[in-house]
Amino acid sequence: MRAMIPSPRQRAADLGPTGKPPVRLGRDFVARHGETVFNAAHRLQGNAAHTPLTRAGFAQADELGRALRDVLGARPALTLWASPTGRALQTLAVICEHLELDWHDARTDPRLVEIDMGSWGGRYYADVVDEVGPVMMPGGTLKPAPDGETYPQIAARVGGWLADTAQDPGDRLVIMHGISSRVMLGAMTGAPVDPVLGAAVAPGLPQGSVTLVEQGRATVPHRGTGFAPA
Repeated sequence: MRAMIPSPRQRAADLGPTGKPPVRLGRDFVARHGETVFNAAHRLQGNAAHTPLTRAGFAQADELGRALRDVLGARPALTLWASPTGRALQTLAVICEHLELDWHDARTDPRLVEIDMGSWGGRYYADVVDEVGPVMMPGGTLKPAPDGETYPQIAARVGGWLADTAQDPGDRLVIMHGISSRVMLGAMTGAPVDPVLGAAVAPGLPQGSVTLVEQGRATVPHRGTGFAPA
């Protein structure tokens, strides 16, 4: 995955002279997937490819689908995007049933995956905390692993995705993850750079939540019932 992360110079070119992603004409609905077996077991999920949803996770996806149906109606003109992870695609499948859209029309991009937690990925939070101390930082962000991904690296890859897809027509739905979505929403809304993390990071929301971004302004049409904030 790191081989796909653009250099700082390329990222600056992608974002333009202001250092911010271009503002799209359509609306962006950025959602967090439902609870997974890793979340329920309190394990560091990171960018693991396939960690299936729990019953609670499917219920959160169902609630999210109903909420989006209330906002968008049936068969909306909507570009579908998702992280290529199983949990994001499972969440999207449930939403598509509510919206009466074809899940097979969705596009995926590896730049939408969750933070890479390196050798901490897949381990129980408690075991890592016993070794290195707290991994949950103020505001609910995760401490980067020594061999993992940094917040500026996340910002580079999601910023590249925003630049590459800025011409998507109309509204779109993007299903992704707790940390990576917060970094992307931070970039989309022009949030200030966190001096500790080195990137703009939006406030955390529970699993199964969706944020609506329109002309750089964010609202929360649906707040999920999952674990928050990471």
